[in-house]
Amino acid sequence: MDILSLFVVVPVLTMIGIVFTKDIRGTRIVSAIGMGIQLIMSINLLFKYIAERKINKAEMLFQKSYTWYESFNIHYDIGVDGIAVAMIVLTSIVVFAVIFASWETKVLPREFFISLILLATGVFGFFISLDLFTMFLFYEIAVIPMYLLIGIWGSGPKEYSAMKLTLMLMGGSALLILGLLGIYFNSAPLGGELSFNILELAKINIPIEVQRFFFPFLFVGFGVLGALFPFHTWSPDGHASAPTAVSMLHAGVLMKLGGYGIFRVAMFLLPDAAQEMAWIFLILTTISVVYGAFGAILQKDLKYINAYSSVSHCGLVIFALLMMNKTAMDGAILQMISHGIMTALFFALIGMIYGRTHTRNIYEMGGLMKVIPFLSVIYVIGGMASLGLPGLSGFVAEMTIFVGSFQHPDLFHRICTIVAISAIVITAVYILRVVGILLLGPIKDHHYEELKDAKWWEKTSLITLVLAILIIGMTPFWLSDIIQESLEPIVANFNVVK
Repeated sequence: MDILSLFVVVPVLTMIGIVFTKDIRGTRIVSAIGMGIQLIMSINLLFKYIAERKINKAEMLFQKSYTWYESFNIHYDIGVDGIAVAMIVLTSIVVFAVIFASWETKVLPREFFISLILLATGVFGFFISLDLFTMFLFYEIAVIPMYLLIGIWGSGPKEYSAMKLTLMLMGGSALLILGLLGIYFNSAPLGGELSFNILELAKINIPIEVQRFFFPFLFVGFGVLGALFPFHTWSPDGHASAPTAVSMLHAGVLMKLGGYGIFRVAMFLLPDAAQEMAWIFLILTTISVVYGAFGAILQKDLKYINAYSSVSHCGLVIFALLMMNKTAMDGAILQMISHGIMTALFFALIGMIYGRTHTRNIYEMGGLMKVIPFLSVIYVIGGMASLGLPGLSGFVAEMTIFVGSFQHPDLFHRICTIVAISAIVITAVYILRVVGILLLGPIKDHHYEELKDAKWWEKTSLITLVLAILIIGMTPFWLSDIIQESLEPIVANFNVVK
C-alpha cells in the first residue's frame, strides 16, 4: 500500500479496533496506539519528503491514482507537497494530544473516540487529495461528526450550538459544490474529457468570465470554515458548547481546511478572479483580524475568549494569502500550523482548569499559579506564543505575514496591513489581562487550595503541544523552506511582488 493511503487506513483500522474493545481502558489504549502510530508515520513522511525533494523536483511527490467513477473521470488521486506534509504533521500532533486530553471521558467513550478519529480521517484524506471530488468527500467526512460530538457530548445550549454550526458549514458546503462543479464543467474549454484533477486544472486557462462567477462560491465556501467575517458566528457558540477534545480538534485542525482550500483550490485554479476580487475579501479579513481581537477583550468566559482569538488568527491566515506573494503566503501556512498547535493547547488547558474549578468565568478564579503551577506555567507559554513572543511559533508566523504583506506596493494593501498589525497590541491586552486575573493575585475560593495539578495523561497532551511550539519557534527555517518551495507554482500565477 502507498505511504499516503496509510493515513486514511490506520485511523479506519483504529476505529474498527475500538469497536471490539470491552471496556473504557481498552478504548483508550487502542485510540492512543492508533494515533501514536499516525504521529510516527507523519514524522517519517516529513523526513522522506525532505530526502525525496532533494532528488525529485516534481510539484507533488508520492503520487498515486486509482480510477473511482470512470464515467465522470473521478479518481482517487493523492499526492503531497511541503504544505500538505506540514498540515499532516500538524493534524497528527493535535490528534495525538486530543486522545490524552480526552482520557477521562466517561459518557459513551467508545462512540466518542470513534467520532473523533472519524473526523481526523476526513482531515487526513482532505490534505492528501488531488482530485476535487475526493477532496470534497473527505471534507464532508471531517465536518459531519461535529454535529454529534457537540450535540451528544457538549454542554450548555449544545443542541442549538451543534445545529447552528452544522447548518452554517453545510451552507458553505453548498457553495463549494457549485464552485467545484463550475470548474469541472469548464475544465475542457477546447473539448475533450472533463477533469477534477487539481494539477490538470491548473494548466487550463479557464475563461475570466467563468472565474469571476465561481470564485466567490469557492472562496466563501471555504471561508465559512475559516471563520471569515461575517460568516464566523458559528465558531464562538460551537466552541463554548463543545467538549474539550472537540474544541481542540475543531480550532486546531478543522478550521485549517478553510485556509488550505482557499489557496489550494480557489486561488490556485482561479488566479485571475482572485487578483480582481482580492480587495473585497481583504477588507473582510482585516475586519476579522481586528474584530476577533476586540471580541476576545470583551469576553469573560475562557472558551469565548479563545474562540474570538481564533477568529482573529484565522482571519490573519486568509489576509496573508490574499497578498499573493511568497513571503506573506509562507507566513499564512506557518500561521495555520502555529495557531493550530497553540489553540489546541489553550482549549486543552481550559478544559483541565474547568474540570477542577467548575467555572470558565475568569472573574470567579484567581491565584491558580499557587495551586496548579504546572497547568499555569503551560498557560503562560501558550499565551506568550499567541501574542507573538520571539522564540515561540507565533512570532515566526506573524512576522513573516506582516513583512510579506508590507512588500505589496499598493497603498490600499499597506493600509490594511497597518490596521491588521494593530491586532498584535489588542492580543497582548487580552492575553495579559487573562493571565493576570486567572493565575496571579489572591486565591478567591478556599476550595481551590485542594486542587490537584495535571495528571500524567494531561501532561502528555500538553507537553506534546508545547514541544511543537518550541521546535517551530526556535528552528523555523526547515519548515519555511519546504513551504516556500511548494508555493512557487501557486505564486507564479499572480502578477504581484513575488
